[in-house]
Amino acid sequence: MKNLKLNLVLILFISLLCSCKNEGKKDENSESREKKQTTMKSETGELSESPRHHEWIDLSHGERSFKAFVAYPESDKKTKAVIVIHENRGLNDWARVFTDKLASKGYLVIAPDLISNTVEGKERTTDFENPDAARDAIYDLDKDQVTKDLDAAYEYIKKDPASTGEVAVVGFCWGGSQTFRYATNNPEITSAHVFYGTAPKDASELAKIESPVYGYYGGNDNRVNSTIEETEKIMKENDKTYEYEIYEEAGHAFMRSGHETDAIDANKNAHDKAWKRLLNLLD
Repeated sequence: MKNLKLNLVLILFISLLCSCKNEGKKDENSESREKKQTTMKSETGELSESPRHHEWIDLSHGERSFKAFVAYPESDKKTKAVIVIHENRGLNDWARVFTDKLASKGYLVIAPDLISNTVEGKERTTDFENPDAARDAIYDLDKDQVTKDLDAAYEYIKKDPASTGEVAVVGFCWGGSQTFRYATNNPEITSAHVFYGTAPKDASELAKIESPVYGYYGGNDNRVNSTIEETEKIMKENDKTYEYEIYEEAGHAFMRSGHETDAIDANKNAHDKAWKRLLNLLD
């Protein structure tokens, strides 16, 4: 009888312990969801409160049409233009906040949604069920289609009556790699700004670059940073401009994470320094 009671007490104790652990996990998941929702609300709020003019436009080439987001600066004269290439999460609110932020500094900015209309029923990134679905669509993209999409965005913003015709390109993560690659395809861009993206591996492709390329990397991102030495070597051999900064202890995607209110110091510092450097180089 004593053994039976002891076993019952032990079972009850284990049940309570497991319950507490599960509650802890639920709390952690709940906190994570709340943090993401707060960030999304904050970004949506920034966009809705912006005094600048925003437009969704339709671009096309051949039989393909797709969406792009344009942010106009408050200016009484023609301004330089910038193409923003989004991360592998697609053209989400953060990418559009960054587009608007550049416009606040006097630039005419276009951000093409490169997964727009690539999946039936998904006209914009925000139509995808979640970031994972958007990421899958991005990695299914044909590189030649991406180039043609960027060409369409380039021609549109270059010819906009508010533009001087000077067009730079800025990209993040997957978009950083696409920025480097687009520099090999369009010799007319004024500069390419690669945030934690890798270069094409083919030296003959890098030899085609005519514009200066500027890199922005986090110190704790060796997957990307391990490619820098070889890229720098090839660019030097071909007498191409490739200058970069590595921000100590910052992680991958520090421009997005450093923008958040609860960003760790390293990412926040990298974000601020990279933002200042970008504006200086664009100017």
